[in-house]
Amino acid sequence: MANLFNWKGRLGPMSLELSPNTFAPSTISLIVAESMRIAPGDVVIDVGCGSGIQGIIAAKLGASHVHSVDFSPDVVAVGAGNAASNDVADQMTFYQGDVFAPIPEDVEADVIVGDVSGIPDEFAATSGWFPSKIGGGPHGSELPIRMLQEAKPRLKPNGLLLLPTGTLQDEAAILEVARDVYGGVKQVAERVIPFPTDLAKSPAVKALLDQGVIKIIPRRSRFVWEAR
Repeated sequence: MANLFNWKGRLGPMSLELSPNTFAPSTISLIVAESMRIAPGDVVIDVGCGSGIQGIIAAKLGASHVHSVDFSPDVVAVGAGNAASNDVADQMTFYQGDVFAPIPEDVEADVIVGDVSGIPDEFAATSGWFPSKIGGGPHGSELPIRMLQEAKPRLKPNGLLLLPTGTLQDEAAILEVARDVYGGVKQVAERVIPFPTDLAKSPAVKALLDQGVIKIIPRRSRFVWEAR
């Protein structure tokens, strides 16, 4: 059974339907949406699209077509439904599968949005944040790094790639690969986000903190993390 989600971010409010397998838009989704810059006629690829909200916004901002892909088994039904209810169905195509694999090989984008899972697997399994309970690899960086590498041939010359990173993953490893593959990285947004105290005390998070994979910051009686 689908649940309704009221998007209050950029271009909102918008009503979105979510299935039990669909990742609900988060604070990261808000940051990504606000950072997105779309020129009229742009072709956009949205990797890790979830409900389709980033692609819907891109279409409303003037993208000629948005190719949205997610690993969720019902992304096509959920995303297409949300695109239709928000009057951009003719500008969007949804695919189910791994990163860029389902998208036709001849598709190149002016803008790629890569909101893929970026927390360590052990953390994802216990946090309850992801319906799949699957993260971005042991350090939360493996999947974002693979996305960066596979995005290169899909991006038009002078195209833009937007990727959230943060202190809940091996951020340094991701930035190193991004600089190596693309020649440069520009930070366009930053946000301090509350981190649940019960999760901070969980064995999985404590182990990742001890290993130096993730960082959370104590603030008085609570914890926060940084997203960029």
